[in-house]
Amino acid sequence: MSGMARGIDGESHRGALEVGGTTVAVLGCGIDRDYPAAHAELARRICEQGLIVSEYEPGIEPAPWRFPARNRIIAGLCEATVIVEARERSGALITADFALEEGRDVFAVPGEITSSLSAGTNALLRLGAGPVTCAGDVLELFDLAPVQASHTDLGATAQAVLTLLGDSPLTADEIARTAGVDPAPLSASLMELELAGRITLEDGVYRASV
Repeated sequence: MSGMARGIDGESHRGALEVGGTTVAVLGCGIDRDYPAAHAELARRICEQGLIVSEYEPGIEPAPWRFPARNRIIAGLCEATVIVEARERSGALITADFALEEGRDVFAVPGEITSSLSAGTNALLRLGAGPVTCAGDVLELFDLAPVQASHTDLGATAQAVLTLLGDSPLTADEIARTAGVDPAPLSASLMELELAGRITLEDGVYRASV
């Protein structure tokens, strides 16, 4: 549940849709208004696989003061609120306040102390919000276990690369040299393994997922 705004809101809705979940968008305008306009297609997908709700009548245009007001509905519909990024005076902190007033759990994702986008979340953590570093941190609150990704059948090259990365993290060039694989099939195999959740890429280094 989120507000269909740009950034974290939109990505949370997309994430739910991509895994076949149900998502709810709460608008600060009438439900016949695509706001922001760039999310018109996202709104259509949400309608097919979830809900778009608003306390405002159709035809009501978005206004700055309506968005903080709608945040109380988002907080009220959720058993827990997760603040991913927030500036010092972010509207997301208003949602957190509403959630706390209703006795709901509030979580925050830790961020860099030098980033203005983390000022709000880090302040919540100082006040006692639960830290979230992965989805499992939220699921634990409800005594739920993360769904284990099913391992799909891999091609011969991808399987060889995965076995190689099981010994130690390597760059693409190191994998190519060690495995004797040409760049084109190696690139395809690395993409296959990433999509399957079997490896991760960080700072140019590939690692086998635990």
